Amino acid sequence: MDRPLISVIVPVYMIDRYIGICIESILNQTYQNLEIILVDDGGKDRCPEICRLYAKKDSRIKVIHKPNGGLVSARKAGLRISGGDYIAYVDGDDWIGPGFIEVLYTAVYTSGADMVCAGLTRDLFSKSAHFSNALPSGIYEGEKLKYLWKNMLSYGAYYRPGISTYVWNKLFRREVLLTPQSMVDDRISIGEDGAVTYPALLNCRRVAVVGNVAYHYRQREDSMLKQSACYGDEAQKLSYLYRYMTQWSQSTDPSLEIAAQVRDYVLSMAVMRSGGRTPQDDFSVFDTAYYGKKVAVYSAGTFGQQLVRRFRETDHCNVAAWLDDDYWEYRRCCLDVDPVEAVTKTNFDYVLVASVDPAATGKSVKRLLDLGISKDRILTVAVPEEKGHLIERFLDVDTIKKMEAKKKCEVLSHA
Repeated sequence: MDRPLISVIVPVYMIDRYIGICIESILNQTYQNLEIILVDDGGKDRCPEICRLYAKKDSRIKVIHKPNGGLVSARKAGLRISGGDYIAYVDGDDWIGPGFIEVLYTAVYTSGADMVCAGLTRDLFSKSAHFSNALPSGIYEGEKLKYLWKNMLSYGAYYRPGISTYVWNKLFRREVLLTPQSMVDDRISIGEDGAVTYPALLNCRRVAVVGNVAYHYRQREDSMLKQSACYGDEAQKLSYLYRYMTQWSQSTDPSLEIAAQVRDYVLSMAVMRSGGRTPQDDFSVFDTAYYGKKVAVYSAGTFGQQLVRRFRETDHCNVAAWLDDDYWEYRRCCLDVDPVEAVTKTNFDYVLVASVDPAATGKSVKRLLDLGISKDRILTVAVPEEKGHLIERFLDVDTIKKMEAKKKCEVLSHA
């Protein structure tokens, strides 16, 4: 029996160190009826040359060369020329295990699903960690599918998605993906996967969630380091996402509470990228007991980096320690991070756990308690039930940029 054609779309931009590994992993899939579309998004390194070389080696490979337009435009370009009944994405600096696409297609074949949602493996230098969707594995249709829709962006306590945002650990029936990917705003560069994944899920009649973690997401050194010095630029990008997804939510069934889920989704990113504090006023997602105190920050991810950056910019608090379970990996990125155990030898008033995921937060709190840290000295994210006004504060781009410009002028005047 002929197996359907699956188009694998690979955006490629300035990753010549990794693209060969990525392409080889797709060529070596046990599922062989593939169309591999490499979208060269105008990079200035050797990626275009490498893509052309591989196209000569395997007739399944097609190459698009286009001016740089960002990830969204690259994925759109690949989708436009694709001919597959099903669509998969692989980012050009990642790679997939040999049975990844086979497992996802098997789930489609046996269940009749319109979309298959897998897990992932995060490769961080020499370490790997596996992550699954929060919603249990299984087939979702009828009332179960409605339950998935009601929890896909925001599942339970703040904040955890029921289905991971990423497009690259999924297999889409072409019909459910075409409109969400084609319509998404090209300006969206934060949360662009969610702007496609969740509208596509809402187009499905049946969804399969599987435990496969053979997609390897490579967390590169430059992706670990959050370069943006000004939250105003991040707020601008998030505002594009929020406007786009809010408009989409208005066309959905009100009983699914999509608008509230979108708010939680975007707010979680705003909290992480701002360090949990609104620049234009004195609001914090942590209990304000830590103001003016000596603090230890637990996490060197996006949230932790921005929190430490804001403290150091404003002298709002004295950062007595910066802690992370993967401390030595961050040291390789020249971040002054210590093992969590160092907290026992640190003079501090409070530990701030920089995480919006309740599951991750719970593990961090337990770790601190096991080290003998008193519970009343551990602060975690506490977002008010009424979040509408809060996201407006975090996305008040004009006010935020004015505040940041004023602070910059003050710094220059004292230099």
